[in-house]
Amino acid sequence: MKKLLSVFAFIMLGNLAVKAQTNYRAALGLGIDLYDEATFVGATGKYFFSDNHVGQADLGFEDNATMVTFLYSYHKEFVGARGLRWYAGVGPSIIFVRNTDNVFALRPHMGLDFKIDGVPMVLNFDWRPSVVLSDVGDNQVAAFGFGLQFAINN
Repeated sequence: MKKLLSVFAFIMLGNLAVKAQTNYRAALGLGIDLYDEATFVGATGKYFFSDNHVGQADLGFEDNATMVTFLYSYHKEFVGARGLRWYAGVGPSIIFVRNTDNVFALRPHMGLDFKIDGVPMVLNFDWRPSVVLSDVGDNQVAAFGFGLQFAINN
């Protein structure tokens, strides 16, 4: 399922790249955080402090856990592909697990951000490995994020 979602995201980004633009200041929407053994689904939001510096907050829910993630990213547009940006950054995650200890992790990430021209929609896909800093939990290399957001301040 995760591989299918990844392929779908890359196909969508590739098909829509011709009709992209980047002028938005913030975005709110649905975020999915995919781990090997869990999938967190919930709200996501990002804010551009400047053209390249972005803050993002995610709140995801799974059966017995809630995850809060705060990310800083450096965004840069691809030359010749308006609306398509690459980004990289880092931030902390806290997973509140029912009936056990909480998991604290550092989340480096890198991915693609795509703003659709004429439509206030933003798609993003990233690789988000998880480096666990607490005594419980395991490091995750195969962790990915996917977002579908409504662009604000076009």
